[in-house]
Amino acid sequence: MATTATKKAATKKRKYSRIDLRVTPEQKDLLEQAASLAGLSLSAYMLSQCLKVARENIEAHQRLVLSDRDRELFLSLIENPPEPCQALKSAMSKFQDEYEK
Repeated sequence: MATTATKKAATKKRKYSRIDLRVTPEQKDLLEQAASLAGLSLSAYMLSQCLKVARENIEAHQRLVLSDRDRELFLSLIENPPEPCQALKSAMSKFQDEYEK
């Protein structure tokens, strides 16, 4: 049977993952200074900044992917237009009757 300490450790292990990072003393000093100015612990500061940049990178990539996909769809529709539906045919006919006399 698992002890209470083992259960807590297992629960904690599932909630969080650890990331280790090696930096120079100068880099650490710089990060600590920035964290202090932001009123955050070094870990909280680094996490907030990394998450911000990660989200920006993902959003930029998704915009690029959507742009490429949209461009391909647009070009495909220009090169191979779909057959007009009945409502569009009717509207074109009304327009021609009205304005092309």
